[in-house]
Amino acid sequence: MSPPSALDHISRHRAAPLPPEERRAAIVAATIPLLIEHGAMVNTRQIAEAAGIAEGTIFRVFHDKEQLIDAAVEQAFDPGPTDDALRAIDRSLPLEARLEAAAGIIQHRVSAIWRLMAAVGRTKPPESVHPPGEPHRPPNSTALAELLEPDRDQLRRDPLTSAQLFRGLIFAASHPALADEPLPPAEIVTLLLDGIRDQDPPGTR
Repeated sequence: MSPPSALDHISRHRAAPLPPEERRAAIVAATIPLLIEHGAMVNTRQIAEAAGIAEGTIFRVFHDKEQLIDAAVEQAFDPGPTDDALRAIDRSLPLEARLEAAAGIIQHRVSAIWRLMAAVGRTKPPESVHPPGEPHRPPNSTALAELLEPDRDQLRRDPLTSAQLFRGLIFAASHPALADEPLPPAEIVTLLLDGIRDQDPPGTR
């Protein structure tokens, strides 16, 4: 029996055929970490190797690298995975624990988007997220509000308003342009629930 060729080696490591939409999603998923590491200078050979495909496959899915970068940025702004992670938080946990888990999830999203946008030199979200000329709309906070619903009777605001305030606080306490160092999730939750006033000021301890 003849020894395996280089082509056999590539075939063994190349991804199995996928439906077009799954192939597109797989290429985008492989591209995002490369963009964060290398910026827009990443080449399609690197992307193909990371995705386990032939380089030519990229151009059967995307017109050019720029269109692939656009798709990667759009994917980073997709709230679906974050909402799924929020809905997976155990509702039986105490309110503080639920919110701390949520803060960590949203902090990760803020960090990932900022790192990607900085790496590719983008300053605005894609048009699919914020179409030109349309008024700005706050992000959908339904999944976050669902975490607050079991403790509605403890809140000064309804769960959706509370969720919007919580999301804004997380962003302000996490975005590199607004905070020198991101606050730990537990401290963000404390600020949300207790405010910034010291509950045990000097002279009363």
